[in-house]
Amino acid sequence: MTLAVWRPQPEDLQRVFDEQNPWHQTGDVPATLARPIERPLAKLLWRRLHADDPHRFQLVLGPRRVGKTTALYQTVRHLITERVEPGRIWWLRLDHPLLLQENLGDLVRAVLNTSHATADAPAFLMLDELVYTDRWDLWLKTFFDEQWPLRIAATSSATAALRERRLESGVGRWSEQHLTPYLFTEFLALVGQDRPVEIGDTLAESLARLRHGQRSDQDLARWRRLFMLIGGFPELLTAARDRPDEDEPSRLLESQQVLRADAVERAIYKDIPQSFGVDNPMMLERLLYVLAAQITGLLSPSKICSELGLSQPTFDRYLSYLEQAFLVFTLPNYSGREATVQKRGRKLYFVDGAIRNAALQRGLAPLDTPTELGVLVENLVAATVRSLALHTGVRLHHWRDGNHEVDLIFDHPDQPLAFEIGSSPDHPRTGMMALQEKHPRFRGRCYVVAPQAIVTPPEATSSGIGTLPLDVFLQVVGAQAEAALAASLGAR
Repeated sequence: MTLAVWRPQPEDLQRVFDEQNPWHQTGDVPATLARPIERPLAKLLWRRLHADDPHRFQLVLGPRRVGKTTALYQTVRHLITERVEPGRIWWLRLDHPLLLQENLGDLVRAVLNTSHATADAPAFLMLDELVYTDRWDLWLKTFFDEQWPLRIAATSSATAALRERRLESGVGRWSEQHLTPYLFTEFLALVGQDRPVEIGDTLAESLARLRHGQRSDQDLARWRRLFMLIGGFPELLTAARDRPDEDEPSRLLESQQVLRADAVERAIYKDIPQSFGVDNPMMLERLLYVLAAQITGLLSPSKICSELGLSQPTFDRYLSYLEQAFLVFTLPNYSGREATVQKRGRKLYFVDGAIRNAALQRGLAPLDTPTELGVLVENLVAATVRSLALHTGVRLHHWRDGNHEVDLIFDHPDQPLAFEIGSSPDHPRTGMMALQEKHPRFRGRCYVVAPQAIVTPPEATSSGIGTLPLDVFLQVVGAQAEAALAASLGAR
């Protein structure tokens, strides 16, 4: 006996469309979907879609719980405010059980027919969790090349968009906008503690504008510690703002519980298997656990493979999945030569240190362990600089040569920078001195970043190595990243 495959009926799909697009009936987006607090991306994305010059689809990529879906709902609200007909704005949550079975082309044809879209009055299509639909890249290519009257913004919690066959489809057709966890500058604005920061066209120019002798405001350290322990996730940070009297241990445990269930387990057991066809997600989780214990350290693939019983190709593949699911990132060793830059030891970081705490289920340990707090500080700095690198296309490395090492190399083509993260301004400078000797392009462009440091330009020191207060540095890099995001979306 052969069982018939159940297919959703037109009335079933219409019900899903109605549920996912309430503004078609009410003319507005419910406040529970488009929350009042907007991240910088949400303030700008609607303008890019509305102007659509040059014509590009917009893919919003980032970890779970950073606000991708909320940003799209806020984009819908902005478009309606700008007098776009609500009936021309459509939402499709593509991981919905009914929509999973449907061809994306058929769904979009139904949208175009229903909204009577034309080249002069296109449909605005919000595709949530895009990679859950089959052959999404080829469909986007078709929509673009055949000039379907569409303007598309889509989200994904896994960068399947970066695989080779999708790269070919995407060239000139869509732009990738990275929504990372909150930057420290965003968090300070959220809690009403933001400080003005003057920035230039590049990070090097912005650092040069800092006042010699400037210190961090003393109260910023408390806010940074709170931000670092909770993690840069909107729901958790908003709760911390709204419950100011809650004790630190409770905040830390809540963060770990939420991120363990959503950011870690859903990525490993849902997003990665869906995007890459992994049939052993438990091994992925074990690998993530091992990596969490090595945060900010050099990867030792052979040791990890031996511990977990993995082959080297499987390790490389699984690590790439964890990177593409926005759980971890690695930095290659800077060599100055493109041919060798990918062939040497990589350094491991988490996209947010709070995800690492959740993966390890560290409980209250980070509160009272100075070495662990130091590791989380370095991870925070690396993740912040990486956000800027993502928005600007600048490559980020570490450097190690024998016993000499430097934490971060910001490889701007004209104004490269090097940073060593220390617990005090007296942090050893031997690594950066060796870097300058081997790679003269970094002379006068090296800094020690430490909590109690004062702003000291490299040229004002005998070593040619400057110092930067940790919290000032986080503010400058965050402001620079926000400006770079605005520029990528066509705004100043």
